[in-house]
Amino acid sequence: MPTWDADQYLRFADERTQACRDLAARVAIASPRRIIDLGCGPGNSTAILGERWPSADLTGLDNSPRMIEAARRDYPWGRWAVGDIATWTAGEGGPFDLVFSNAALQWVDDHAAAFPRLLGQVAPGGALAVQMPSNYDAPPHRMMRELAASAAWRDRFPAGGIRQWHVHDPAFYYDVLARRAVRVDLWETEYIHMMSGAEAIVEWYKGTGLRPFFDALASDEDRSQFTAQYLEAIRAKYPRRPDGRVLFPFRRLFVVAYRSV
Repeated sequence: MPTWDADQYLRFADERTQACRDLAARVAIASPRRIIDLGCGPGNSTAILGERWPSADLTGLDNSPRMIEAARRDYPWGRWAVGDIATWTAGEGGPFDLVFSNAALQWVDDHAAAFPRLLGQVAPGGALAVQMPSNYDAPPHRMMRELAASAAWRDRFPAGGIRQWHVHDPAFYYDVLARRAVRVDLWETEYIHMMSGAEAIVEWYKGTGLRPFFDALASDEDRSQFTAQYLEAIRAKYPRRPDGRVLFPFRRLFVVAYRSV
């Protein structure tokens, strides 16, 4: 798993949490008693769940001690735990009335096995609610992979490549959940973020998609050079609008699966 920087991640807190708000709003459960937020990061997504269900007992789990430290600092009312999602999924942590995950499960391996196990941690009448990016082939992701594979950079990365995130198409999640759920809701939304420039898009990915590339590079100088060349590619792809801003499309996949009462 890549290392995470809570402050870098929160530079775009409003944009990152909008999808979380949209997912929470679509969960058709009136009063869940126990909620767990898997991959809670610095706690901003868990706080949204607290706004939606103020009487619920909330737990946030993340594999990054730095993220959990930030969550404990900013939201002392929550229950916070450092842990791996895949390990939790295979354990005996449930049942929870809502198992929630915002932009985290794309880093978990073997979704065919993981998603049914996640649903298995849901209490009768409860739900599994997940949001993940669904833009693996979008230009910013393609550009960072192509740059890393270029002649100038490939020798500075591990021969076997770096571990990256993955998401399947909506039909995949329907197939792995429909036999075990009484209802599965699926949708995709493309958010159009208005950014101050190409530099802001790079700053966005420095908090997420670029993290595995940075972790694989040996020095700060390498990371700085890689970032500069990546910025050149982003600047060419995302021109400024007449008002000086840049439009940044970002597609996300939503899954909500309900268990029978």
